Amino acid sequence: MTELTPGIAAPLGAHYDGNGINFTLFSAHATGVELCLFDGQQREVRLPLPARSGDIWHGYLPGGKPGQRYGYRVYGPFEPAKGLRFNPNKLLLDPAARAVEGPVADDLELHGGYDRPDPENSAEVMPKCVVIDEAYDWQGDRPPATPWGKTVIYEAHVRGLTLLHPDIPPVLRGSFAALGHPVMIAHFKRLGITALELLPVQQHSSEPRLQRLGLINYWGYNVLAPYAPDNRYCSLRTDMTPLREFRDAVKALHKAGIEVILDVVFNHSAELDMDGPTLSQRGIDNPGYYWLTPDGGYVNDTGCGNTLRLDQPQGVAWVMECLHFWVSECHVDGFRFDLGSVLGRTPAFDRDAPLFQAMLADDLLSRCKLIAEPWDIGPGGYQVGAFPGRFAEWNDHYRDDMRRFWLQGDLPLGQFAQRFAGSSDLFNQRGRAPYASINMLTAHDGFTLQDLVSFNRKHNQLNGEGNRDGSDHNFSYNHGVEGPIADDAIVQRRKASRQALLATLLLSQGTPMLLAGDEHGHSQQGNNNAYCQDNAITWLDWAKADDSLTAYTAALIHLRRQIPALQQDRWWQEGDGSVQWLNAQGQPPAAQEWEQGDLQLQIRLSQRWLVVVNATPQAVEMRLPMGDWQVVAPFTQEGPRAVLPAWNQAAHSICVLVQK
Repeated sequence: MTELTPGIAAPLGAHYDGNGINFTLFSAHATGVELCLFDGQQREVRLPLPARSGDIWHGYLPGGKPGQRYGYRVYGPFEPAKGLRFNPNKLLLDPAARAVEGPVADDLELHGGYDRPDPENSAEVMPKCVVIDEAYDWQGDRPPATPWGKTVIYEAHVRGLTLLHPDIPPVLRGSFAALGHPVMIAHFKRLGITALELLPVQQHSSEPRLQRLGLINYWGYNVLAPYAPDNRYCSLRTDMTPLREFRDAVKALHKAGIEVILDVVFNHSAELDMDGPTLSQRGIDNPGYYWLTPDGGYVNDTGCGNTLRLDQPQGVAWVMECLHFWVSECHVDGFRFDLGSVLGRTPAFDRDAPLFQAMLADDLLSRCKLIAEPWDIGPGGYQVGAFPGRFAEWNDHYRDDMRRFWLQGDLPLGQFAQRFAGSSDLFNQRGRAPYASINMLTAHDGFTLQDLVSFNRKHNQLNGEGNRDGSDHNFSYNHGVEGPIADDAIVQRRKASRQALLATLLLSQGTPMLLAGDEHGHSQQGNNNAYCQDNAITWLDWAKADDSLTAYTAALIHLRRQIPALQQDRWWQEGDGSVQWLNAQGQPPAAQEWEQGDLQLQIRLSQRWLVVVNATPQAVEMRLPMGDWQVVAPFTQEGPRAVLPAWNQAAHSICVLVQK
């Protein structure tokens, strides 16, 4: 075959129809596009795409089959001052490729050139796109469709979650297949979580800087191909593909009633800054895909070297088709958008930005959970509480304030109550519901819960950046000794703080998110930015898991399900029976107590449940509301207790009672 027929202009990417393959590629500024086909010996055949419909170049390969390796060479001016960096010497990946084969090496041949086009042909060292056509029997799979008010999220890394699990066959550990293994399903069910939120599962690469240090990008936020499941997460079974294995995992999780939420990266690409490699969009249509400075450089609102431009129709279409792929072809239930403020940049943040409008008007996405990380590092990038419509948002106010309350003791009682009540000051506007606040104490980015109570400072030396990376503002407390080794008294105080934090998280209004491993006591040895640590620092060691902590966490989630005020997803109002705030004497707090009072509080939920909070360093006698109260699991009453309504609450602790 020596030439292509015109084909059609949609959908994006390469698609097999049973008789051949249709190829499409967006480029508004190109003067020509060549489809490059590769055989098993990496021999290349170049075929010009014969048709252009608007800014979509397309062609059809009669007789083409799944498994075909391909890439593109794109022609046009090389004028860096205007942002144009066409260089047909560089083989380029399809931004909508469903599969990619081969790694991105730290190789100078991948660089497109600075002031002039680099003359080296990059095909030999470039990964190749692969045409796939994988039918799949979903066997009647249906999304669990868990209401937001009943949702409990568990954030995890595919590889680190299962790589050391002794009860999963070695051939499956660290893979998509392990996510749906009965052992993992049993753990998720025991905990009571309803949604598994996965760090990026799309094909990603390691930055050249990390490769030079002998490290890799473990978290996966340096995405190379957002439509392609990462082949490194496919098990060692020879009969599997990444896509099939991912689908199997989703189907198994759905059968257990567990939703799957994907962390997706549409804020920057693996091409990085001007020193980064030319892999795809830079050489396809640089000004069409990226925000550029007046001199042709890259706007860096992400801290990763470039910022994707999503305010134009084709950028919107690229993201929307990708989301559709994951929902329609892989049955995922939602998305968490990394550095989500970029999605609304026009270039300033706009809650009515074109991509937001497209997402909120889309029928297929209407059933999905949409979660934003509501910030980037650019001007006006911090947008907590400002996202539109059905979005939920990571709430760093909750994270920092609850840490301050329990570990620093310097948060006013009123601010604690505000966070406990769904952060209504941030989210109770424009018709939004309490679920909009994704409450978290920890996440992949930062200390684990165990490290939060064991370290005052970050310890990121192994990351190769002189301990300069990672946040310096952690609101952590080591309880007197830096590091995991401590005497029994400190261990017990750390345990109490850990339990109080978990109870607060899982009994607050809003959507709780638990970091995988926090229910085990997992430590990253004080590393609060372990993005490049694919080793025992990040892998969960199931053999050393604290089963009592797991049981405590599971009991809290079970308790949460029993309290109507935490399930109904409507804002609490004094007088409607959902909440009553009481001080240590069992009376409504006076105004000055909210600002300057002792850190002691009683929170009566749905009339029948009482959350007793004492964040002071001494035990305190409190007066409970009238009634016959008893402690509920997982809480226990240690030591003598005064005759009700008097109640002795231990220092730095929380307890829940129920009225008989």
